[in-house]
Amino acid sequence: MTNPFEDENGEYLVLVNHEGQYSLWPAVQEIPLGWTANRPKGKRQECLDWVDANWTDMRPKSLVDAMAKKEREPLEIPDQTVEDF
Repeated sequence: MTNPFEDENGEYLVLVNHEGQYSLWPAVQEIPLGWTANRPKGKRQECLDWVDANWTDMRPKSLVDAMAKKEREPLEIPDQTVEDF
């Protein structure tokens, strides 16, 4: 029996989760909770090519958001006196 996750001739879905992470998923399998189909189904290599072209930032969305928030925060500069130098 062919592994449905490695069947070059099978049909796949590209799934995405709330963190913006992608997964290739056999179209014959039920989509797991927390994931949604992101594009129409296609052959394995077509889906892999789509993921390669579109998933350009591997960081989870929560990390991207936290880093963006940190960049927007004002820079804290401690009070300094002449004696500090």
